[in-house]
Amino acid sequence: MSERGVPAATETATTAGAAPRGLLELFWAFSWMSLQGFGGVMAVVQRELVEKRGWLSNDAFIEDWAVAQVMPGPNVCNLALMFGDRHFGWRGAVTALGGLLVLPLALLIALATLYGSLSGHTEAAGALRGMGAVAAGLIAGTSLKLLAGLRRHPLGFTVVLAFAAAAFAALALLRWPLFVIVLGLGGAAWCLTWRRLLKEA
Repeated sequence: MSERGVPAATETATTAGAAPRGLLELFWAFSWMSLQGFGGVMAVVQRELVEKRGWLSNDAFIEDWAVAQVMPGPNVCNLALMFGDRHFGWRGAVTALGGLLVLPLALLIALATLYGSLSGHTEAAGALRGMGAVAAGLIAGTSLKLLAGLRRHPLGFTVVLAFAAAAFAALALLRWPLFVIVLGLGGAAWCLTWRRLLKEA
């Protein structure tokens, strides 16, 4: 148990990894992530922060993404705010969020203008559907990476798989509201993990 009352295993996973060297590097890193994020940026953020830059361990990314998903607002924006604040305080939070939004907003305005002139063409609609298929594949691939990273989870991989299967069934088959799944299954998983970490501390 650490001095702040956080189980040692959790604290280590959250603070592991290198760090951005300054606000400019932080801004361009999150700008580059957002410019690659067609159809969602979770896959890109995981690859950039964990695999390429080493700013987060895979365990730390899973923890931060879980917190970002529970908070209101877009997940990646929440993650940017938390990550930036952790390294540079409020200036880092504003810089990371600005990196996510400034350049993509300019690009979006330009593309929206272009799409307005092409939306009536069936070829344009077909191209967008093709991009949607690629985005779905990226999300599925990242989900498998994150699931593999949970093999070291305190609850054990079998219990983690059970929670993942229950979440998938609740969302895809039963069509439960997302906040019910996050608060219900997420809350249960959090409580069980916290109790296990307290016993191990």
